[in-house]
Amino acid sequence: MPHAPEPDEDDLDAIAPPQPVFHVEQALLGALLLDPYRLYDVSGIAADSFSTAAHAALYAAISTLPLPDPAEHAKNTKWLDRVLATGREQARGLTASYLHTLVQVCPWSRHAPAYARMVEAEHARRRLQTAAERLVQTARDVSLPHPVQAVLAEADALAAVVDDIAARFPPRAGVLPRTAAPSPPVAPDYTEAVEEEQMLLATATANPADIESVRWLLPDDLTLPLHAGLWQCLTALARRREPVDPVTVLWEAQQRGLLDDGSEPGDVLHLLAEPAGSVEHWSERALQRSLLATADRTGRRIEAYAGDTANTPFQLVVGARRSLADIGAVRTRWQHATGTVPTPQPRPAPTTRAGPPTTTAAYTGRATRATR
Repeated sequence: MPHAPEPDEDDLDAIAPPQPVFHVEQALLGALLLDPYRLYDVSGIAADSFSTAAHAALYAAISTLPLPDPAEHAKNTKWLDRVLATGREQARGLTASYLHTLVQVCPWSRHAPAYARMVEAEHARRRLQTAAERLVQTARDVSLPHPVQAVLAEADALAAVVDDIAARFPPRAGVLPRTAAPSPPVAPDYTEAVEEEQMLLATATANPADIESVRWLLPDDLTLPLHAGLWQCLTALARRREPVDPVTVLWEAQQRGLLDDGSEPGDVLHLLAEPAGSVEHWSERALQRSLLATADRTGRRIEAYAGDTANTPFQLVVGARRSLADIGAVRTRWQHATGTVPTPQPRPAPTTRAGPPTTTAAYTGRATRATR
């Protein structure tokens, strides 16, 4: 009968995931167990940089316990026993045999800085993916009372993650991420959007003088191609100071080829003949939908970049910043539309690179044991 793991068993070597970073983490931990003073060569990572709870617990123990005397460490396992006991407080499935495995699988303890850099890079990818996922979830959450503010806050949080990764891995000029197809969007319900856009078009037709006050609304903000085209017709007629009514808009639409898709002239006239509310109100509603849709697309694109493990941190930074620029453009128009002045958001200082514990006197020489 197959063995069912206990709830408290951690993901150790018996059920190791196949991802390369798991083996990199094993090599790094093995190097630090073999030669603890290699911790002085490791920077940029913390316990939460590791992909499993067991590895995180071990690194936390290694980096917080006083480092052993090299001569004593070469002769006994007292420090390893303390590491195991401390690690078990967070990961009860840890065993002495697993620590032995970590030491055995480490090719060279002197390569610890390289292993740490790999762990840092993989952690950066996971952080970016998590932040992008939160942006997508927020953009799709219809229960939020203030969706725009919530989405922009998540966009700022995502940008802060990108900035931190850039500080750790400065992007190289011209290094673009591999193009990956983003996850398919959730099929939206356009019913409300279509109705509101129809009211926008009809109200703007009835009140063309108000079109000038909503110059921040662009055709691409509307959900249907016909609606986007009719908005172009309205803005063009208003800009040329020509008469605006359902008939003149219909004629402009014909000149632009908008009826070539089979749209019936009578339906267009009917659409433009039922104004309600104000142009500014319906325009703001359309822009809000556009901002949320842009955030969703941006988040899915960055998710796709981060989900491709072949992309380096440099490439992720370049791709994410280009994608976030789309939100920035709509955000600027939203601020013009609503008259909101953005509150300066101080960017957090780059995360300091983790260093070794200060509870042990400076080491004056390398351990002579098996530097391999």
